[in-house]
Amino acid sequence: MTQKAKTYMLPTAMIAGSVAGYFFPQPTAHWATVLAPILIFAMLLVTYCKISIKELNIRPLHIGLLAIQIVGGLVVFGALYFWDPIIAEGTFICLFCPTATAAPVITGMLGGSVSTLVSYSLMSNMAVALLSPVIFSFMGIHAEISFIDSFLIICSKVLPLLILPLVVALLLQKFFPRIHHTLKNRQALSFYMWAVSLFLVVGKAVTFIIEQGWESVPFEIAIALLSLVACVGQFYLGRKIGGKYGDKISGAQGLGQKNTVLAIWMALTYLAPITSIGPASYIIWQNSINSYQLYLKEKRDRRL
Repeated sequence: MTQKAKTYMLPTAMIAGSVAGYFFPQPTAHWATVLAPILIFAMLLVTYCKISIKELNIRPLHIGLLAIQIVGGLVVFGALYFWDPIIAEGTFICLFCPTATAAPVITGMLGGSVSTLVSYSLMSNMAVALLSPVIFSFMGIHAEISFIDSFLIICSKVLPLLILPLVVALLLQKFFPRIHHTLKNRQALSFYMWAVSLFLVVGKAVTFIIEQGWESVPFEIAIALLSLVACVGQFYLGRKIGGKYGDKISGAQGLGQKNTVLAIWMALTYLAPITSIGPASYIIWQNSINSYQLYLKEKRDRRL
């Protein structure tokens, strides 16, 4: 598939998902619930097969980015909570969500360090896997039951989804090297699975939004606008932090480009479902920023 076709695939998946969610709400929501976790697992597995543990290095840049992602997300949640808990959750998930599996690809296209992004992508996902059961236990749909019960429910779903792909990738590398090599050299698979996942989760989000009625529109607008602020802010802060270590591009992409498919799934599963407006809007904002950055890069390259 050409690069131009790939450029249009994700917006097409979003539009198609929106149409499916509007006209076929029940089957769209059903298949999103069933298939989205499987596709997220498969995407991470393909991505992790590209990772060599020996090449992974924790750098000061990674610590700075992770602090914004985790601590910054909690600070923003606390600041917005007294305004409205739902808006606070919708903004929080836009910061807390881990780096996108496609971030290293975009980083390479922009001239940044792919190895830096691969390392941070793993760190980012592992941090979310370990911390989300604790954090989500204090908010969202499981907040009314005991902490232990809530913690165990979320652990049973999040940990296998985010950590098991890494374990499977390492086992394949050791015991089934041919399969591992095949997945390692088929990284485009994650892009196509991302498009299908995007279709499903956007469709499910649209289905839920329509059910809310006009009274929820002010919440939806507020969450969407705050997701824009979160997106621009994270690209900016990531670039600033990256600049201190000589890698502005990796810093910006590591912090700003999010796994929005996972974020929407988490919002619909563990938080108030209307908070999925945040990551759904974030898809538009981050793709707009990345498209503009790629346009500027191509324009500069033509001048050389």
